[in-house]
Amino acid sequence: MPESRRGVLYGIAAYTMWGLFPLYWPLVKPSTPLEILAHRMAWSLVAVLAILAVRRYWSWFRVIVRQPRKLALLTLAAVLISINWGMYIYGVNTGRVVESAFGYFINPLVSVLFGVLVLRERLRPWQWAAVGLGAVAVVVLAVDYGRPPWIALVLAFSFGCYGLVKKTANVGAAESLAMETLVLLAPALVYLVVLEQSGVGTFGHNGALHALLLAGAGLVTAVPLLFFTAAAIRVPLTTIGLLQYIAPVIQFLCGVLIAKEVMPPSRWVGFAIVWAALSVFSWDSLRHAHRARRTATAVKAAAPVVQPERSTT
Repeated sequence: MPESRRGVLYGIAAYTMWGLFPLYWPLVKPSTPLEILAHRMAWSLVAVLAILAVRRYWSWFRVIVRQPRKLALLTLAAVLISINWGMYIYGVNTGRVVESAFGYFINPLVSVLFGVLVLRERLRPWQWAAVGLGAVAVVVLAVDYGRPPWIALVLAFSFGCYGLVKKTANVGAAESLAMETLVLLAPALVYLVVLEQSGVGTFGHNGALHALLLAGAGLVTAVPLLFFTAAAIRVPLTTIGLLQYIAPVIQFLCGVLIAKEVMPPSRWVGFAIVWAALSVFSWDSLRHAHRARRTATAVKAAAPVVQPERSTT
């Protein structure tokens, strides 16, 4: 099988797993979102360390701890991803799967906006149009909900900031997650110990299956990340950009078809607008990538061919 096709399959697997998250977190009730988050932090570290142990790759740790700036960035990334994880678990387990999915639909537009505001990138006209449509969708859903869709906004902006920090840190996916969860381990363990001492902890008190599902939070975090990493090194970023919509589409379907969340006409209008925004954004990205490849091919074809010098002997 060609590596590019293998990469696409890895990407589909990763985003499908992320899309099915709304089906997993309700299984660990009656644990509260904060307790689930703490277990996810702790068990994710165990899972990633096991993966790194199989790879026998530990030199990354010394490299990171000797670079205070990189360590500070990963600490900030840990805080941001904990906010994102916690908010998503809260949204799913309080019956707001659709609103949570909306957060990941608008995340690409938020990332583009960060590129303008932080990295001083220049947007093309159609990108501005997509961002504008995304803003209109947020307003429409705010009117529909009677409040700003704050769960979606926190998810989109926390993950957008997380991606920006990770890009700046420039550390491998597994190594980065290991360091992030290591930073989060102490507060997570302290919180879990406090829960147990106060008699409200659920781990080990609701049967073996419940304990196994809480511990499994580490695997469901690490496995799709590994698939994503395998995809990212095999396929172009434009392909990854299109595959990323698989997750929120599946999450949205989980909310509508399985959780049976109410979808009044005004809410459908809001989602239709954001889908239009993403269509414009994807079309412009593909068009720009195709143009860039065509230009590169033309430049390569026009480059003079240097003939090797003939020997005079």
